[in-house]
Parts: sequence; C-alpha cells; structure tokens
Amino acid sequence: MVDQLGRFAWYELLTTDRPSAAAFYAEVVGWTVKDASSPELAYTLLTAGDAPVVGLMDLPEEGVRMGATPRWLGYVAVDDMDARTSQIRRLGGAILVSPTDSNIGRIAVVADPQGATLALVTGLTYGQSQPSGLDQPGRVGWHELLAEDRSKVFPFYGELLGWQQASVEADPASVYELFSAAGQTIGGMLTKLPGVSQACWLHYFNVDDVGAAARRVNARGGRVLQGPIELPDDCWIVRCVDPQGALFALQGAWDQKGIERSSASEVTWSAKWEGIASQGRMVLPKTKRQKS
Repeated sequence: MVDQLGRFAWYELLTTDRPSAAAFYAEVVGWTVKDASSPELAYTLLTAGDAPVVGLMDLPEEGVRMGATPRWLGYVAVDDMDARTSQIRRLGGAILVSPTDSNIGRIAVVADPQGATLALVTGLTYGQSQPSGLDQPGRVGWHELLAEDRSKVFPFYGELLGWQQASVEADPASVYELFSAAGQTIGGMLTKLPGVSQACWLHYFNVDDVGAAARRVNARGGRVLQGPIELPDDCWIVRCVDPQGALFALQGAWDQKGIERSSASEVTWSAKWEGIASQGRMVLPKTKRQKS
C-alpha cells in the first residue's frame, strides 16, 4: 500500500441499475464483469485482464430519495484514516460517511471545502497496485477536478494528501493546474464554468481507440457530451454520460472515423471548457505526465 499513498487507488460507480451499467462499461471500455457480491452487499467488479479496476454498487435507496444521482467516486489511499478525517474538518471539508469497515477496506466519504466528493481508504483489498500501469488500456489514467475556485481549493489537497503543483513550464495565467502525487502527475484542476452545477471529480478511462469507444457509448444508450478533442500529445478525449446519468471521460488514440465533434450547445459545458482543458494539458505530454 505504501506506493499508493496519496494516489487514487480505487473507483466505484454508484448507480441505479448495476447490471445494465456493468454491461455498458464492459462494452465501452473493454472491462470484464465479475460478481463479487456477499450476503451483505451486491457488488460487481470490472477487471482489465485479471486485475480489478473499478467496482459497481447500487445507489442506496435513501440516497435516491434525498436526490442523489448516479456518480463515480474515486478513493485515495491514506495512512491513518482517523487522523485524515480529523484533518478534513480542520481544513473546512466535510465528512459525508464516517470511517467504516467495508468490502474494500476501511473507508470514509468526504467533500472538499467547495463540495467536490471523493473517498479515502486504508487496507485496500482491490486496486491499481502498480502506478506504472496507469497508461494501460482499461486503467484510470487521469483525474480532473472541476472546482468552484481551483486556486483556493488546491491547498486543501496539498495539506491533506501531499499533492504538489506539477513542476512544468506553463503560462502563469493558465486556468488549468496540473498536480502530482509522489512525483507522478496524475491530474489537473480547473475552475468550472457556471453551466456545471456543482464541483466534482471527473475520471478518465484509457481505451485503445477513442472514436470506436465513443460510438459504443452512443450505441449502448449513453451520450458523448463533448469531443473528440485532440490534445498535443496525440491523445484524444471525450467527456460522456452513461445511461443512468453518471459522468465519465475516455482518453486514447482515435481513428477519426464515424463520429463527429459534439456541439457545445448540446451540453451544459461551454466550448470555452474545451479550450481550457486542451490548453492546460498541453503543457505536459501524456508520456511524461504518467511516468512514475
């Protein structure tokens, strides 16, 4: 676990239709579906080869009644759960689910001071044990925070998780800020546009062919909200929503056939966000940002 500390180490989809969602992502990303349910919990694993990458569970009925919607939740590995949750309160964040033992380890669901949700985990039983695998198909290769104000929220993550601003030559006025964990650049932060209803984390799944994967998104009942967008490192991205309403993104090569770029007027994000994301990730090519 030591090499995972401070990194996203596990991901879960909380959804209203777990079997359908599992079939959707298996088709789109190429994951294999494996039942990991117990008498206490219905749980599905999606694996890349033999390696578990993400888990799926039902969105609790109480949450649905309170207005919760399907979403992806990223887990960051920490060393001391009680110390970190106490620290979150001191830093202005919130504890949404207090530390508790679960099927994947000891967890807590938290929110940063601007309301973006993530989770903490110790004693993880699944996950990406080798950070060098983050650039492989089927892995989660990038993490993006859409913040209310990214310049004000970064110190929270820096103090809590030890994240650092990535040391790259970038325009000081850039609105996209890369961050690293244990010397590896793993994501970026930007101030969201008003059309994005609340601060949130967006996770990018690696695929061999973004164009083909985007066609599968549409064919299986999801929607491509934005893209394909070309980045300067020969990587393409699309931002999507699954059939149950959870946001996610894909990244990889693109065959440039069979799908047209989406119109910004069709989605809640403005065309400016496309420029922001591309400009921000321009400063660190994929091969460098994913190097351990």
